[in-house]
Amino acid sequence: MKELLQQLADTLEGDLFFDTTIRTLYATDASAYREMPLAVAIPRTTADIKKLIAFALEHKTSLIPRTAGTSLAGQVVGDGIVVDVSKHFTGILELNTEEKWVRVQPGVIRDELNMFLKPHGLYFGPETSTANRAMIGGMVGNNSCGSNSVVYRSTREHLLEVKALLSDGSEATFGAVDLDSFHAKCEGDTLEANIYRTVRSLLGNYETQAEIRREFPKPSIERRNTGYAVDLLIEMAPFTAGGPDFNFCSLIAGSEGTLAFITEIKLNVVPLPPKEVGLLCVHFNTIDESLRANLIALKYGPSASELIDHYILECTKDNIEQRKNRFFVQGDPGAILVVEFTRESREEIESIAKMVEAEMREEGLGYHFPLLFGPDTKKIWTLRKAGLGLLGNLPGDEKAVPVIEDTAVDVRDLPAYIRDFNEILQKHGLYSVHYAHAGSGELHLRPIINLKTEEGNRLFRVIAEEIATLVKKYQGSLSGEHGDGRLRGEFIRQMVGEKNYQLLKQVKNAWDPHHIFNPNKIVDTPPMNTMLRYTPGQQTPAFKTVFRFHNQDILQHAEQCNGSGDCRKTHLSGGTMCPSYMATRNEKDTTRARANILREFLTHSDKLNRFDHKEIYEVMDLCLSCKGCKSECPSNVDMAKLKAEFLQHYYDANGVPIRSRLIAGFSRSAKLGAIAPGMYNFMMTNPVISRMVKKTVGFAPERSMPTLSPTTLEKWFANYRRKNAAPGSGRKVYLFCDEFTNFNDAEIGSKAVMLLEKLGYEVVIPKHEESGRAWLSKGLLRDAQQIANKNIALLKDIITDESPLLGVEPSAILTFRDEYVDLASDDLLEAARRLAKRSFMVDEFLAKEMAEGKISKDLFTREKRSIQLHGHCQQKAMSSVAPSVTLLSFPENYNVTTIPSGCCGMAGSFGYEAEHYDLSMKIGELVLFPTVRRQPEEVIIAAPGTSCRHQIKDGTGKKALHPVEVLYEALVNK
Repeated sequence: MKELLQQLADTLEGDLFFDTTIRTLYATDASAYREMPLAVAIPRTTADIKKLIAFALEHKTSLIPRTAGTSLAGQVVGDGIVVDVSKHFTGILELNTEEKWVRVQPGVIRDELNMFLKPHGLYFGPETSTANRAMIGGMVGNNSCGSNSVVYRSTREHLLEVKALLSDGSEATFGAVDLDSFHAKCEGDTLEANIYRTVRSLLGNYETQAEIRREFPKPSIERRNTGYAVDLLIEMAPFTAGGPDFNFCSLIAGSEGTLAFITEIKLNVVPLPPKEVGLLCVHFNTIDESLRANLIALKYGPSASELIDHYILECTKDNIEQRKNRFFVQGDPGAILVVEFTRESREEIESIAKMVEAEMREEGLGYHFPLLFGPDTKKIWTLRKAGLGLLGNLPGDEKAVPVIEDTAVDVRDLPAYIRDFNEILQKHGLYSVHYAHAGSGELHLRPIINLKTEEGNRLFRVIAEEIATLVKKYQGSLSGEHGDGRLRGEFIRQMVGEKNYQLLKQVKNAWDPHHIFNPNKIVDTPPMNTMLRYTPGQQTPAFKTVFRFHNQDILQHAEQCNGSGDCRKTHLSGGTMCPSYMATRNEKDTTRARANILREFLTHSDKLNRFDHKEIYEVMDLCLSCKGCKSECPSNVDMAKLKAEFLQHYYDANGVPIRSRLIAGFSRSAKLGAIAPGMYNFMMTNPVISRMVKKTVGFAPERSMPTLSPTTLEKWFANYRRKNAAPGSGRKVYLFCDEFTNFNDAEIGSKAVMLLEKLGYEVVIPKHEESGRAWLSKGLLRDAQQIANKNIALLKDIITDESPLLGVEPSAILTFRDEYVDLASDDLLEAARRLAKRSFMVDEFLAKEMAEGKISKDLFTREKRSIQLHGHCQQKAMSSVAPSVTLLSFPENYNVTTIPSGCCGMAGSFGYEAEHYDLSMKIGELVLFPTVRRQPEEVIIAAPGTSCRHQIKDGTGKKALHPVEVLYEALVNK
């Protein structure tokens, strides 16, 4: 088969992978399933897909269409060839503003489609919680809905036409056809004609139609994705007189890639929603109260009514990013119902909200009714959408499992259904998380189960069986929007009855007689508790790590990644995670891929040192250790931490590369160079000598090398203090003289000192070691641990709340807040935690002092200046860019704009390394470089990070300043 696959690869314009690494990365999605595919194809053209279909037919394998791979029911897991169209099938092909439709390829991201449509006043309605990476092809496959489905319903209602390849490789276009055209379509000996004929024959029988109407979910349930949508086809002409024109798109939507391979999609689009949006965030003591109140809210025409339960709210307390979004929560509610109203004026929304509150209070429902507008609404939706990923944060092996998370019933049945649902769980000693789409009769319900145990595996199945029976009792849909896939396909026979199930099999056979398209999904599905990620009773060794993994081990931390794919968003959606994926668009370069490969080998390796695998090294290689995932991943997967730990153990088996040792020991070489900085700088800037040095070390010849300051900050400070006595009355602050500021950016350090003293603070540089950042970045954790312990011991007794530790370089000072707590020896752990709370970037400290009125604006110029700010990655992850904005905008007429860039692409030594240089510059070109180049000369470019400033200089030729430099220059009296 390998020879055959290689022959196929040679004929494709795109790529075909059949190595273990790439197959492993595509063996899972966002579900509980894992199955190794035969190969992974990344087609570039429709011709490639035709060749794949021909190969599958000839060699009796299958094709599994895939876009972002965030399916929750195992739809894109299988043993055939996974066909990933997310990289090349990303074109928006045509827009008709008069008729209000758009034609796209399946790899177009939903939010990016709306970015394209917005200038035209148009909008594609259905919005999944994954909308910043979910692709239209996947939304069609799952018939996705989202929080606003009470207005926009599902993808199916917006699907006008589909261009697809059928299972014999022929092309077909499916759209609305009138009665004469329908019968004409049935003529001929093509596969397309046979599909029309078969469906006409199957559904033309009155008894069949009656059986479908009797057994399928209630038509009043908008979210119904159980099986194939033959219940919708029978309402069309020719099966129902006076019905709408027949359109196979209703069947294709929700078919999970099992009927045809979609290449183009034509969608209905609608006018933009009203500009004014208000969220009424009603607090309740219990979930039952919230569901009864939901029926009241729906009477007032909301655009969404979403539930967030107590468990989700608890999870948000420990998430760096989501803690900021809890500002509206009062007390400890059992549930919050977020009711969205979109109207033309804020006054209209306020009037509606008062009526809703009055009626709910009259029924004794709800105790707090905050109404929020503007930027606050985005924060609340971010909190709600983070729910799925946050559930992966549970320490240990018990997880909120996607098993019965997608059931939908008539919204009027929802309170009673949830009461019955919870009784079933309580009988088994389980509790479920409740969240999401109350307004549409669907809550995402996830029981906490340990799938690594035999008992957990048994419960996984038992709960599925019993809830399926309950859903049938209410004539609901087992899948509301997440699809059937591997998880629910087994129960479709029960949900629609034996006759209808056999009908669905005939539909599948008509479209795909050889079952080459995503087989064993929807029909002929194997038992739902087979091919799981976790094997019941699996044993893994205790992992002895250098980092402290609180309340879990390193494997469990990697397992927090549930595959939700937040790391697959592009630069257009903003944020930092994941810079290498943003540049390459390869699954291999996602945070998810790195977690998957680590989990795979730590679980299944037969080596004594389970980290000793080149496959892990290759997938980890393009991780920039930017820390974006630590805050942006809803599961808080800290890939920088995982990578550093992996590298230490990999080096234990394979030795430390010379370049890694040189980079890690940067401060030692810089200390030697500082003896004669002029000579050092000559060597680093002379074209001939510099090229030789870079070639020897393995740095990119195109990259400029950092130079040393004429004197170190330590020497400057000692001389400065001899000439200038410390202020006697000001608040004392300790400045951490990090190795980068000390050797490379001493001028910035000196300006930080002088700025602080001009503002009335006494600055002391205490005795301490380097930060250890370079050692951490190269995975030499034991060395970094020694440095961390020394610094904690030296500083623990002098750093207090009154006299904090400040730093100029974000990556250095933030080690105290981040890695030191994970590295400190047990006897220094509490001291490390105290230091973490008392360590700040200069920006943070001064911004807080400014907010408290301790610094006067009169000290600064009133000249007008414009500033463009690029935030440092670790600053964004562990703190915020907001303090730097506050700092820079403190002078009265300074106007600050934050560049919507993620990582600059340098990331310490990453951008210097020859094999990473091109990617480093490509990341810079996504947002940062073009934005900087567009700025007029008089605009100040600011960047707190030394690597960022170097990258900006190399990429644009412009000099960026540290915020303290900008503020120092703004002083009236220096």
